This record gives sequence, structure tokens and C-alpha cells, in this order.
Amino acid sequence: MASFVWDYLFCLLPSLLLLLLSLGLRWPRVCCWTRLAFSAAGWRLWVLICLILELPLDRNIRTGTEDILSGSGPASDAPQLICKPSALATYLLRHCGSLARPRLAPWPRGDPHLQTLSSLLWGQHGDILQFTRDNLLLRDGGIVALDWAVGTRLGEFGGRRRWEGRKEPGSGGNALGCFTTTPPVLLLIPGSWGGMTPHLKVLCHQAVRQGFYVVVFHARGTAGCPLTSARLTEFGDPADLEQVVAYVHSRHPSSVMVAVSEGSGSGTLLSYLGESGSSSCLKAAAAISPVLRGQLWFETAMPPVYRWGALIHRKLQLSRYESSLRGVLDVDRALSCSSLRDFEETLSCSRPPKTSLNSGPDSPRVLAPSVAWALGERAYPAKDWDNYWERNEPLRDADEVGVPVLCICSQDDPLLPPASTLPLPLFQSNPYFLLVLTDRGGHCGFTLEGPEETEGGRTGKEEEGEGGNWSHIAVLEYFRVVADFLKGEEKDGEYIQAGQRSRTSNMAPPRRRRANVMRRQRLQPTEERSGDEEEGNFTWKRSNTH
Repeated sequence: MASFVWDYLFCLLPSLLLLLLSLGLRWPRVCCWTRLAFSAAGWRLWVLICLILELPLDRNIRTGTEDILSGSGPASDAPQLICKPSALATYLLRHCGSLARPRLAPWPRGDPHLQTLSSLLWGQHGDILQFTRDNLLLRDGGIVALDWAVGTRLGEFGGRRRWEGRKEPGSGGNALGCFTTTPPVLLLIPGSWGGMTPHLKVLCHQAVRQGFYVVVFHARGTAGCPLTSARLTEFGDPADLEQVVAYVHSRHPSSVMVAVSEGSGSGTLLSYLGESGSSSCLKAAAAISPVLRGQLWFETAMPPVYRWGALIHRKLQLSRYESSLRGVLDVDRALSCSSLRDFEETLSCSRPPKTSLNSGPDSPRVLAPSVAWALGERAYPAKDWDNYWERNEPLRDADEVGVPVLCICSQDDPLLPPASTLPLPLFQSNPYFLLVLTDRGGHCGFTLEGPEETEGGRTGKEEEGEGGNWSHIAVLEYFRVVADFLKGEEKDGEYIQAGQRSRTSNMAPPRRRRANVMRRQRLQPTEERSGDEEEGNFTWKRSNTH
């Protein structure tokens, strides 16, 4: 009889434990202890995983998590806005609320590696967007692809009714279409290695809902774009983007054009802005997690997981056109590289081994004289690694940029060099460049946490429903605020172009600088500049040459 009772109690033991656990979780103190226990166990497991995968670990994340669980509240998420004092900077601080009040997710969702992998591998709205593709023929016979967002499978077709100057719930204000009588065009530039990441798809979806014409630029040989010329795009080469901008502007001549780059795609965008100067068709630009110093980025070792992921992606792209490129590139050497620098250097600075197919020193790349003249020095391989960056460093012509550029960076970005290497003197002395630096966010992450009331009555859940990404909200609101600012300046009879360096003739064609430019120009500190460029004596001007 006694054994029967014990057997009966033993069978009921799991149910009794569950009952006691459910009763215990009703007490706040027990709930807090449970969360602490699970958080501590999860943190130790994550530390072990990072050690195995050789991922850098930010100890500040754990400290912030302990503060939240202990009830002391999260650390301040206020980003740093680093810029030269100007009328535009003051206007942004007053009217762009998303730049001042982000509420980024804590650990574990706020872990830089989890955010980075999430933005690269999965996300919302990935299967909702619908695109139509244009293949644009370039001067040298190459082809780039332009994907136009035409709507969603849920029946949202661009939200064109929203651009007519009305408040849009969840947009934080008017769409940029309030600047003109037609919807604005948003040009999205993916990373230099191509492909639409989930992060970019979410931004595209959110922009479509706010009334933008959205077009995604795919470089030659990427994202299914055919490679019709034996030439790959160099990092920071803006020649193709220049033709794309001119084509898009010809299709929508009455629309305001703005551009956003993702990650390494900033190299192309910043190079284009520097070379085009005041003649650019763009009114404003933004770069999310940008590569501001290309040579330093390639020479800084990435964590192995990211390095091998990027290498495999690039080698798969190269192997697709292996037979076509073997006559102009040392394909076998490139496919055997184990670092991104060696891979880039092999593609851009080396010539193929001598075979019966290429007997002359420069015969593999035979171009028409007009094409060679248009491409300039990029018609031929770079002499060496340093020469390659003399013509491709993203900020080589930074002093020629003629539109406002917002850069959003995170101090815990695992794919970029440390934040201490950012060119802060550029942002402190050039009124065109604005840097928003956050404590956390990963690479193109910037995930928002739970509900939060924001300007315009929108909650954090609503923001998360639109993508849950603070950088998207900040960038789109930045474009709206800049459009309002420029519209106000035009009403006052002023033309819009920052005069950091006084230009005597606004209608003169922009000066294009190439190989003779220092690959890393030394930017003067703010205090060394002349006194007539201080706040108050700085005027915004722009020559509307288009």
C-alpha cells in the first residue's frame, strides 16, 4: 500500500512542480529572480558561443542588461550629433525628433552580432514587395539593373495619395513630396557586393508606404544583373551611379531625388557626391553604417564569421563569370584568397597570367577611344594598392560635396573599424556632413525596443510594425526636415548650397579631381579655419544647374 502511494505521488510530481511554479510566478519578486536567472544563463551561453566563433564581445551590453533587470533603468540612448554649427544643423535639432529620442533594444535583441545577422539574413516584409526591373545600358557596353518598387502584394501601391502635403499617421510628418508637386524619388544603394538585404527591403517598404518612388540600384554582375562587359565595378567608382542618377532624373524630372546607401555602398555614393559637386541631381543623401575610409576598412581584419561569409559571397559572384573574366583577371588567384584585401587587390591591381589569349601587356582590356576617355584612369587596372585608393577613396573629394549628407554609425559595429577611426574633423568642419553616433546598433541594425510614445502620437509598437528599425525612421524623417528647410530657404530668396569654400561662380561646371588627389586628405580642425565660416556668417547656396 505504501509503495502504491509513493508511486502515485511520484506520478503527480511534475504537475505539482508546474502548479508551484505558476503560483510563484505571480509574485513580482519571484518573476524578477526568474528573469535574472534566465538572463544570466543566456548571457553565459552567448559568451561561450562568441568565444567559439571568435566574435568580439562588448561588455557594456551586459552591464546595461543588468541595470535594466535590477530596476535602475537603461542607459541613455541619446545619440551624439557631430557636425559644424549651421542653420541646417539647428533646424534638424529642432524638428527631427527621431534623431534625439531613439530607444534602441537592449540585450539580447540589442546585441551587435544578433542585430547585424538579423539585418543581413532575415527581416519583415521580405516577400511583400513587388519590383519591376530596368536594365540600363552604360557607355562602355555594361549593364546595371534598376528595381522599381511598384507596390506590395497586400494592395499597397506606393501610397501616392500621401504626398499631397497631408499628415500621415506613423510618418512623423509630411512625406518629402511636400517639397514639390510630385512624389519624391528615393534611390537605394546596397552594399558594394550587391544583393537586397532584409534591412534594405524594410526601408524600401517603409518608404513606399510614405509615398516615395523607390528605385534600387544594382551594380553590374550583382543581384542577377548580367555582366556584358569584361569589367567589374571598383569600390568607390561612381561612373555607373552617375549615369543611373541622370537616367532616373530624366524619368522624373519634376521630382526631388534623394539617396540612401547601406554599408559599403556608401563608397559609391560619397564618391559620386564628391565628383558631381554642385551639379548633382540629388537634394540630400544619407548613409547607414557607412564605410568612410575604404582602405582602412579593407586592411582591418573582420571577425572570421563575417570575413568568410563575405569572401564566399564574392567568390560565388566571381565564379559565375569565371570563363568571361579569365582573360582580364587572375581568377584562379582571386578564388584562392583568404582575406578581403587580397581579393580586392587581385581583382583590381593585378593582370592575368600570360596565355595565348592575352599576349600584349594591356591587350585584355580593349576599349573604344571614347569609352576609355569617359572612364579615365579606371579604364585600366591600378598600378598598385595605394594607387587604387588614390582614385577610389570615398572621401577623396569631400570638400566638393554640394548636398547635406547624414551618416548614421554605431560604436559597436562589428563590420567596421573602431569608432575612434571615424574622420571626426570632417564632420566638425564641413557643414554638409552630419554624423549621428549611437552607443549600440550593430551594422545596419538599430533595432527598436518595446512600446514608446513618439512625436506625432506614434508608439514604439507601431514603429516596430513598420520595420522596428530606428535608422529607417530617422533617415526618412531627415529627408522630410531637410526638404522643409530647403523650401524655407528658397522662399526667402536664397539658393541652397553650403559655401564652406566660397565659390565665385555658381553656374560654372564642377571641378572633377582624379588621380592627383591625395588619397587621405588632411582635414583642418575647426579652430584652424577662418573666422568668416563661423555660425551666423555661413550661408546656404546651391546652383540649380539641372
